[in-house]
Amino acid sequence: MNRNETTRLVDAGLRAAETDMADEDDIWSYNSNDKVDIGERLASVIRTLHRALPQARKMRALSLGSSSEPQFRILETAFRGGLYLMDIERHALDIVEERIQRQYTDHVFTMQGSYLDFIETPGFPGRLRSTWMHGRKVDLITMHHSLYYCEESTWLPLFETLFRTVLAPRGAIHAVLMANTSRDTHTTTWLYNHFAGKFFGIRNNQSLPVLKRELERSRVFDDSQILISTSSVNFFVGDFEKFMKVVWMILLYPNVHPFTESQKVEIIRFVIDTFWAPKRPLVQTQHHLVCYRGLDFKGMI
Repeated sequence: MNRNETTRLVDAGLRAAETDMADEDDIWSYNSNDKVDIGERLASVIRTLHRALPQARKMRALSLGSSSEPQFRILETAFRGGLYLMDIERHALDIVEERIQRQYTDHVFTMQGSYLDFIETPGFPGRLRSTWMHGRKVDLITMHHSLYYCEESTWLPLFETLFRTVLAPRGAIHAVLMANTSRDTHTTTWLYNHFAGKFFGIRNNQSLPVLKRELERSRVFDDSQILISTSSVNFFVGDFEKFMKVVWMILLYPNVHPFTESQKVEIIRFVIDTFWAPKRPLVQTQHHLVCYRGLDFKGMI
């Protein structure tokens, strides 16, 4: 690759760093099999809930960190009793609200806010349920790639609070997150650990398998089945600027890690050499965790 082409790509990579998270997520969703993978596991969870609940019941769901909700069609059709979408980004919710109006899906409701309010703001779960959620609990809570933005130490109290205050007596929580360790230089996990470690001294300690063990030790989840599985996702797009937008999303720039200009250039050059020049996809190994409540049969994942 000649110098002019490298310079052009570096410039494109720097431009890509200034992008809304919702746009980054849309590129990832459109050019990877991540949402297909999540949709397949989500369908298994919904099948389990259908078996557990009365046939005539209109199910209800809460999506935390919903973004522009690529699973919208699955959730909208399955949860006719109410679908509640919470995200911290106004732009993502605007996309959903336009769709709600255009498609007359008046059982879908959005709210801008942080799910950390469930554990950080006294009385928040009760107020949310009595107002926005129409006074009723939900049968499903999803956290699809939304736990990256809080400390792992908050996960257990968050799950315990959701379990006690928002989830129905028979229901499920479904969380998805990338694996926190990998020796493969072509994975999102290695990419994050390498550059967050090199520039900020940080390694990813966010592990759903670890959370599973913590949930199993908590008395709150005595009446639960806690299941976990692993899957693999590939991402590639033939537009370098779009490719880099996803890289910045994975590296949590700028919300968590404010890389300097020189650091960003180093990252971009690594991506050019490792992925772009050989046309090699970025791979993500991810975990699915499902916590079922109140089942008298084996749940699916």
